[in-house]
Amino acid sequence: MSVRPVRLGPRSVTALLLVSVIGLIAICWPLFADADSAVTTHAADAPWLFAALLPLLIAVVVATIADCGMDAKAVAMLGVLAAVGAALRPLGAGTAGLEPMFFLMVLSGRVLGPGFGFVLGSVTMFASALLTGGVGPWMPTQMLAMGWFTMGAGLLPGAVGTPPARAGSKARGTLRGRAELVMLSAYGFAAAFAYGTVTNLYGWVTLSGGGGGGEGAGGSGGIFFVPGDPASANLARFLTFLVATSLGWDLGRAVLTVVLTLTIGGTLLKALRRATRRANFEAQVTFEGLERPSTGEAPHRTYVTYEPE
Repeated sequence: MSVRPVRLGPRSVTALLLVSVIGLIAICWPLFADADSAVTTHAADAPWLFAALLPLLIAVVVATIADCGMDAKAVAMLGVLAAVGAALRPLGAGTAGLEPMFFLMVLSGRVLGPGFGFVLGSVTMFASALLTGGVGPWMPTQMLAMGWFTMGAGLLPGAVGTPPARAGSKARGTLRGRAELVMLSAYGFAAAFAYGTVTNLYGWVTLSGGGGGGEGAGGSGGIFFVPGDPASANLARFLTFLVATSLGWDLGRAVLTVVLTLTIGGTLLKALRRATRRANFEAQVTFEGLERPSTGEAPHRTYVTYEPE
């Protein structure tokens, strides 16, 4: 029996798109603001973004339940994985970006699908912020970025193949073994930099949004954000800022994700798939009548249908 990720239905897709659009607008709007806009108060938007994010995350969970019947077992698995991820984050905090929780998010998103992965990533970051005292105006951005990070792993190809031609054979089109680990490692490496880019964009705008950097660099802006400048000019400064300040941190996160995925990723993938199989999130119960019911036997039987492997 193969393991199918928790699938996305129309309600789940709508909720995820809504969350993502609101998050992108909230993070990127200062790049397109006028010079007179109060971008230095961008940090004050965090409570409003957080207030909008929580009900939307709940909407994603409700939509997933409505689309595929995600039950208490799935919610329990969400809680367990979020707790483990939150506990892993402090292990590498402050040490060259070595954060083992990212590797767990990649594998969890791969097994459980993009919708489940988005909620898992966001909830994990929220729980870890409470655990490490990292609650601040940056937290909503971190929750969104981690949600996108985990969701991306669930969107990678080869998670589920077409049904096999005969019973007992492997589903066609699935990607397993060493090839799957290499793909997940490559994704984790690239996505670790993407996560750092999104979270640094928020900090770059709020910390240097006053335009002080422009005067300090002879009016050119240096590596700092200059309100009112063209988006292309500010993006060029932002790339320079990333290289100068956070490249080493993001590289450490990416390398550790690759190392952990290639070394123990296979074992953890099997464990996650075994737990998902036993939880049987999407079992379909069917009733079929017997052609020749035996004496004393009930007139029907109940079958639980599993996806063949």
